[in-house]
Amino acid sequence: MPPRFSLRTRASGVLLHPTSLPGSHGVGDLGDGALRFAEQLASLGQSWWQMLPVGPTGWGNSPYSARSSFSGNPLLLSLHRLLDKGVLDPGDVVPVPGLVPGRVDYPEAGRFKEARLRRAFEEFERRGVPADFETFRAETPWLADDALYSALAGTRGGAWWDWDPGIRGRDPDALERARKDLAREIQFHEFVQFVFDRQWRRFRDHCASIGIGLIGDVPFFAPSDSVDVWAWQDHFDLDETGRARTVAGAPPDPFNWDGQRWGHPQYRWDVHRERGYAWWIERLRITFRRFDAVRIDHFIGFHRSWAIPASSPTAKEGAWAAGPGAEFFEKLHAALGPLELIAEDLGIVPAQVHELRDRLDLPGIRVIQFGLLGDEGASIHLPPKYPRRCVAAPGTHDNDTAAGWYASVQDPAARDRVRRTLSADDRDVPWAMVRAVMASPADVVIVPMQDVLGLGSEARMNVPGVPEGNWDWRIPEGALTPGLLARFRDVTRETGRTPGGRPG
Repeated sequence: MPPRFSLRTRASGVLLHPTSLPGSHGVGDLGDGALRFAEQLASLGQSWWQMLPVGPTGWGNSPYSARSSFSGNPLLLSLHRLLDKGVLDPGDVVPVPGLVPGRVDYPEAGRFKEARLRRAFEEFERRGVPADFETFRAETPWLADDALYSALAGTRGGAWWDWDPGIRGRDPDALERARKDLAREIQFHEFVQFVFDRQWRRFRDHCASIGIGLIGDVPFFAPSDSVDVWAWQDHFDLDETGRARTVAGAPPDPFNWDGQRWGHPQYRWDVHRERGYAWWIERLRITFRRFDAVRIDHFIGFHRSWAIPASSPTAKEGAWAAGPGAEFFEKLHAALGPLELIAEDLGIVPAQVHELRDRLDLPGIRVIQFGLLGDEGASIHLPPKYPRRCVAAPGTHDNDTAAGWYASVQDPAARDRVRRTLSADDRDVPWAMVRAVMASPADVVIVPMQDVLGLGSEARMNVPGVPEGNWDWRIPEGALTPGLLARFRDVTRETGRTPGGRPG
């Protein structure tokens, strides 16, 4: 087992999804580039590498709409690792031509990798299934449904609620026939997850050996077209055809009079409670096999969520639905023991959310961008007011970069207020934001890699509410210059965040 990493230790790290690593196959992966990046973090005095969810990306290439809460994203698989295993030839791992520099090409990377994974599977079959593959299948309870769903989705297409009634309703005889008809395709998807498991283990073990802990991310909701909703239909608010009755979103506010309609089906918490929260507990069990700490997105959902009738085109007709509260966490900890969890408590949340967070003794999140221009109520996001028990950052994956954010501030008085707060001139404001967060009382600071590199809005990872053009940023070639890295190493040391540094 990897050493236990603690969110109570004064430390820092970076936010970088593995897809954003450089590489020659259209997307970053778990190969040597990931190991080298972890080594680079360790050399800079960092202790944490935070990522976005690592499941198979869903609609809009979003890792927050993954089609499975349990399986790993095949795009993250290193083809060079398969070359090393002898199931691919050197010609299979040549660079993909015509890629746009500094961007993930999801369609091309997907086509390229799937073709080579299928070649590797053929060689895997030819050699005979090894014993450790059979052990993996036997010890991975979610794999049977996941691989069957992947095979069905690949052959039938469309949404699962439009499949034939037997498969849609999970009739045992229909499922058994499908398993027989699609046996080889199912085994291919099992093979892909077997490879992901082995590559992730190697990656995580290497990170742990050099003192880098991994922070994962669990979305609160699951998308309708996921294996989770298909396999656990009674746990979600669905009608008899498998379609959502009520969906998730956010209520209207002064910034969006229609509210936000996300479309994910609401949970039936009564069923989750009756089943001992088995789906949620297994979801987090698998996540903690990959990560040392986990951020729970939309933590407010455990208190309440905005439930919208699926027939409503906007979120105006919604109503608050109660979540399970502390009871869920009592069951979770009884099943899994102490866990390093982070409560994503950003935005406008009622006091009960902070009370639940504090009752559970979880760190919340502080973001300096929200404090520099906010009203008096947003001052909790200014570094001098951070509690020790929090995870602080210049921005999250949903924010602009520090440089891009400051460039968007057009009001001269507001810009002057930012400069005075940070004691910085125009050119130095973005880095001063990083330095201020690093110098704060927060136990843990996570800096987006874009801010380490001083990049602008062109490097933004996601713009909420914009359906296309997100999640595709990659580290540009040559961006990791010695000067920028030395600056980050120096501020880490000066603020006592290197391993063994001064207490906060």
